[in-house]
Amino acid sequence: MYMKNILTIILATFLSTAAFSQASVCGQFHKKYCILETQKGEKWMYNAQSKSGLFNQGMVNRLRCVIYKGMDYRITVCCETVLGDKVTYKIFDARTNELLFDNTTAEDTQMFEFQSVSTRALIIEVLVPTGATEQDKHKAQDAACVGLLIEHKVTDKQGFSQY
Repeated sequence: MYMKNILTIILATFLSTAAFSQASVCGQFHKKYCILETQKGEKWMYNAQSKSGLFNQGMVNRLRCVIYKGMDYRITVCCETVLGDKVTYKIFDARTNELLFDNTTAEDTQMFEFQSVSTRALIIEVLVPTGATEQDKHKAQDAACVGLLIEHKVTDKQGFSQY
């Protein structure tokens, strides 16, 4: 019984260490590599729905996020492959599955800004390109770090102001 408990503890420690080391490889990739220069006076705020991860090349991944009425959003996708800024992504309405944006029809832009006129859930689908990756002893050579940075700010008042 005592030996079984020790083996369970050792196995749990190994699995949690392995999970942590994999997460730490790309954990904050979006904060380091997806940052864009903001124009003077803009007040973009980091959105906690932003994510980074280690993905096999050629893999498609989907992320669900919620956007709120009266807010502007900026979504930036980045990847460490030689293709660099050539990550393909699409944005869908989560309820209707309607395609709202596809960066392949917008000159492969890696940044998309929009205003939200209603609160709703979105699905962001990212296709990781294939290509050479940077050498890193912590991951396979055919894997790439991908970052999805979501920023938001309150929509500026437009039109006549009330007095």
